[in-house]
Parts: sequence; structure tokens; C-alpha cells
Amino acid sequence: MASSRGAVCMAQNTESEIDVDEFSSNPTQAFTYYNINQSRFQPPNVHMVDPIPFDTPKPPGHTRFVCIADTHSRTDGLQMPYGDVLLHAGDFSELGLPSELRKFNDWLGNLPYEYKVVIAGNHELTFDKNFMSDLLKQDYYRFPSVTKLKAEDYDDVQAILTNCIYLQDTEVSIKGFRIYGAPWTPLHFGWGFNLQRGQPLLDKWNLIPKGIDILMTHGPPLGFRDWVPKVLQRAGCVELLNTVQKRVRPKLHVFGHIHEGYGIMTDSYTTYINASICTVSYQPLNLPIIIDLPNPTSL
Repeated sequence: MASSRGAVCMAQNTESEIDVDEFSSNPTQAFTYYNINQSRFQPPNVHMVDPIPFDTPKPPGHTRFVCIADTHSRTDGLQMPYGDVLLHAGDFSELGLPSELRKFNDWLGNLPYEYKVVIAGNHELTFDKNFMSDLLKQDYYRFPSVTKLKAEDYDDVQAILTNCIYLQDTEVSIKGFRIYGAPWTPLHFGWGFNLQRGQPLLDKWNLIPKGIDILMTHGPPLGFRDWVPKVLQRAGCVELLNTVQKRVRPKLHVFGHIHEGYGIMTDSYTTYINASICTVSYQPLNLPIIIDLPNPTSL
């Protein structure tokens, strides 16, 4: 029987070693500056990674992680590969409606993975209590189907997800891997879990403990699968990049949010996976991405 058990721990404040970047408010400018002055996003510092074919045997002594994000209630017919642990990096619904969550939870329950770890994204509106409180105070309603909900419909909405481990600024240990999840993204059209770039987001990233093996965030760090061709801009978070590369240094960073950025990169220490299943037109055409990590030596 597939398991969703794990010891979830609340994040503890850690002393910050990261300052707000001088280009924090303009990620496209930040990318250009660091590329010109440090070659920070060019080979050999970073390079693309080809996905592992689904039929590739798992190496002995490894755990296979199956990475997805941005399924947006479009999981019907989604081809899911063999693996040990499923990682879903947010936007599993359209608006976080209870009906969407029940459908998603049922889908999770039919998957064979031993563990399933899920975080929210900006579309999971009902998971963001501050957002919901502000939404109901507005004179106009951007999300009519959400504002029609009664408070008791979404007060304990996380409890609907019985077939996974849900992380929100928390971590869990699975098979010896420390996994941390956070839903926050830079402010963009006022969706859920949106925060201003700079200190507000850095305060959330400062909660990520050192020693994390796998980091799950909904949005990307600057420079890694974050390019938005339609507006010719970078959407990644500069503070998240600096937190990942300078302080936390996880083996794996899984995210989504920018559908156009689907794919894999590495800086030769951390592997960065944009696992968005839906394309920019919200068609679920991208395949799940698998990655095999060597089991911790303590096991």
C-alpha cells in the first residue's frame, strides 16, 4: 500500500547569511549583471541536463523521485513513470476549490508511490488564509467561485489531502532525505502566496534550514528555467537563488510556476527541475521528470 506518512517538522528560524540583492526588484537586470560580471549562468558554471527516459533502470542504492508541478486539475490521462517518491511543486488545482482538492486527492490515492509530497502554489487560493481574508473584504470579486465559499468550506482545507504529505514552510524526512517545501512566489497579479520581492520573500527563504537535501518551492530561482518569452523577462527570485547557492545548497531543487521553463539544469552541485506539466496554454503535454539520488550513507 502506498504511504503518505512522514515526520513533518515546523521550520525553525535560522540566522540569515543572505542580504537583499541590489537588483532584487528587477530579475532580468540581475540576470544580465551577474552573467556579464560573473558568468554565473553560463557553462561551465551551469549547463542543461537531459531527462532520464522512463524505462531507464534505477541504479542500485538510489531513490527515484518523480517530479511534477502545475497539473491544474488536468491529471486525467497523465502518464506517470515508476518511482519511489512523488514530488508535486504546487498548482495542483485551478483555484483551490474543495471539489478540485478531492479530485486531486483521489488521483494521488491511486498512484503507487510509497511517498507523495505536495506543496501549494499561487493557484491554491484557499490554502492562503491571509489571501482569503483580504479577498472577502474587497468590493469586487476576482474569483466568484472562491468568494462563494463559506469559511467552514476552506478553514481546514489541508485536511482534504489525506493521500500525501503536505508541506508549507515545513520539512519532512523520507528515506533519509530531508525535504522542505514552501509555496511563496513574487507578487504577480495578486494570486495566493504572493509576496513582494526583496525582504518579504527573503524572510520566508530564511526559514529554510541548512542541510536540506531536496527543496520544493513553487516558483523558480533567478536564472534557472525562469525565462518568460512573451514578455522577454526573467521571473525567478534573486533571493531564492542566493539562498539556494550560498546557504542551503540542496542536492535537488524542484519547482514550476513558469510553464514555459519546463526542463532541467544544474550548477554542478544542485540540480534544478522545472516540472511544470502544463504548457503556457494550460495543456498537460509535458512529461513528469525523474531523478535518481544516491541514498544517504546513514541508511
